[in-house]
Amino acid sequence: MSLKKLYLLGFNLVSASGWGYVLFNTASALASGATPDQLWSKFGSTLILVQSLALLEVVHAKIKLVPSPVLTTLIQVSSRLLLAWAVSPNSVSAQNHWSLGLMMCSWALVEVPRYLFYALNLYLDNVPFPLFWLRYSLFAILYPTGITGELGQILSAMGDFKKSSLALWYLLFVVVILYVPGSPFMYYHMIGQRKRAFEKVKSQASTPATTQTFDGLEFPIEAATGQPSSTILNKGAMAASVKAIKPEAAKRVEDERNWRFRYDRHLIENVKLCLADPEDAIKISQAGLDYLHENFSFYRNKEQMSFKDAMTNINSTFYTGILKGEKERTTKTYTVPYKDKQLQGAELLKQLDEWAKYGTIEPEARDAIAMVVKNPEWLDLSDKYFVLLGAGSAMGPLLVLLSLGANVIAVDLNRENIWKNLFTQTKNSPGTLYYPIRKPFEEYASEDEIVKSAGCNLFTEAPEIKNWLTTIVPNEPLIVGAYAYLDGPLHVKVSVAMDGIISALCNTRASPKGPGLTIAYLCTPTDVHVITDEAYEDEKKNYRNAPLWLKVLEKLGFIHKNQIPEIPGKNGKFKIVDGLVIQQGPNYTLAKRIQHWRAVVSRSRGIPVSSNVAPSTSTVSVVSNKSFAAAYGAMHFFKPMEIFFQQTSNAVMCALLLHDIFNPESVTNPKVKLANPFELFKIGSFHGGIWRTGFHFGELGFVSALLFYLRTYAKPLAFISISTIVALVSLLVQRGLPHNWF
Repeated sequence: MSLKKLYLLGFNLVSASGWGYVLFNTASALASGATPDQLWSKFGSTLILVQSLALLEVVHAKIKLVPSPVLTTLIQVSSRLLLAWAVSPNSVSAQNHWSLGLMMCSWALVEVPRYLFYALNLYLDNVPFPLFWLRYSLFAILYPTGITGELGQILSAMGDFKKSSLALWYLLFVVVILYVPGSPFMYYHMIGQRKRAFEKVKSQASTPATTQTFDGLEFPIEAATGQPSSTILNKGAMAASVKAIKPEAAKRVEDERNWRFRYDRHLIENVKLCLADPEDAIKISQAGLDYLHENFSFYRNKEQMSFKDAMTNINSTFYTGILKGEKERTTKTYTVPYKDKQLQGAELLKQLDEWAKYGTIEPEARDAIAMVVKNPEWLDLSDKYFVLLGAGSAMGPLLVLLSLGANVIAVDLNRENIWKNLFTQTKNSPGTLYYPIRKPFEEYASEDEIVKSAGCNLFTEAPEIKNWLTTIVPNEPLIVGAYAYLDGPLHVKVSVAMDGIISALCNTRASPKGPGLTIAYLCTPTDVHVITDEAYEDEKKNYRNAPLWLKVLEKLGFIHKNQIPEIPGKNGKFKIVDGLVIQQGPNYTLAKRIQHWRAVVSRSRGIPVSSNVAPSTSTVSVVSNKSFAAAYGAMHFFKPMEIFFQQTSNAVMCALLLHDIFNPESVTNPKVKLANPFELFKIGSFHGGIWRTGFHFGELGFVSALLFYLRTYAKPLAFISISTIVALVSLLVQRGLPHNWF
């Protein structure tokens, strides 16, 4: 038992006992007919003491002992302490008011199960359901009764404070006003929290894994629940990656109980360990990948095997269909759609300069895209073969590649609507589409029959996809891009599937006798990256020059400075940025880490890797989440942030890919020396400003969403505000200061 757990167990049990004592004595006294003033004289000091213990919750949040947000915890605790320290003890009227008993009982009935739940949750994977139900259900009654009791205490005391302390009277006046919007907000917040908690329990209590039939890739089964667990795999991969380098770091990962909200610190430590020594970076990357391939299960015909064994032992494959585009290649200059313009030539170069000057992209990204603009011969891709894993992905380069006459080997789901779209897009281009089918091409009677059969499933058919790609166009070098994206645990699964395929192609097509292979990834800016000295200094400058309102938000604890001290390494010091957004979750982060690990390992073997950082983009999948849509809507208020539309991101990232393919001096070329393998991701970043903003990007979302809503509802808010001000002025003119109104 760790000292931390022992302390938290003691704190929660003491708090639960204290509130239990308050509840028992208050209920007993009320049942025996005690008046409110008798209640206060007997148990008021106990209430003050027990409620004062909650101050430690603020300390716990501040020192990261628990994952609670500091400001929210402080507000919740402060509102109660105002009543326990200032209102009830100092007002005879409040002590004689019926609301005192209601408030004390409501508080105690909420806190006893809450603290017991916290105590048991430290040691049990599943808290007993009755306690769980009480923890997430009692609020439905006790929030309204507690608020009624609190308001009763405040309103009854205001008459006393009007005579004894006008300062306190005005404070309470403001507090009463804040109860109006605050109470429903907190109530609906608890409803949402309850819904999420019950959904989690419901998913854990679903049909045991032993009665399920799995097909294809699946997470390890958790013994306690009988269900596949992404958390086990997340923690296992992160721990395994560093175990041989720093066992104590692996132990910290294994002991982490709140992985969902504390995975970020372990990832940052992982990156720091990679930067300590170039050889360690490769070892950590390889160990993480090995763990994933060995611990992911693969099911076929009710038989279970490791994913690694499945990729080796399953020999079936697909047939190939070919569709040639019907258009002539007319593209002579590279085009980037931006806002309402189609940027080309000098106009595009000017915009690249503006982005770089503002800090939205790195200068190397500007230079790389500029080289594509200045080398129009690079726009003929008729002799290039691109494998797109997730061909129809929103962030993929499919349409741009087809427009440049590329040969696209498409891997996407076997769904008719997907392949109808892919066929239409190919016909309207000068490109050529290669696609997987399930029988020889000549056996299909029509195109309609083909689109119903074309495609494959990365989850269930990764071995077949690997076998197909190993032999397709056998004499041509391939550029393999991993673009498939899904939400949550599915993102990890599809990333492992793509990695298994790419790993196998590294052993065949990238072998000394193979035709050649280049790997392509799109990195996310919401990750931990090595950054340039210039970007690091720009972080400092943007922090120093931040407007006052941002500095106020920093003082209030909403946002924090975006800078991590330099990391010492074998080949010098490295600067990193933490762009993680905790809300995206550990599954998203692991999925992107898999790509980093494979890029590092492959480049160390002499395989070219193009892995550029793409900007935050308003894709359909992102903006379908209302919270992310709102956060993106006002992100431009934070210099040098810019959120891009999908068409712009597609074009600029494809340009960076073309640069990496054609420019032998690109960092993609493994002959270009790096101080550490993880410097691969710092060159040519089109990060959208995350690397240079003065404040931690993961904390800007809430503030940005608030700004978005304020701007969206500016007119009704202005009307309400003006109406309120007019009413207040009228009252002030007619009745004087507020304490004279009542």
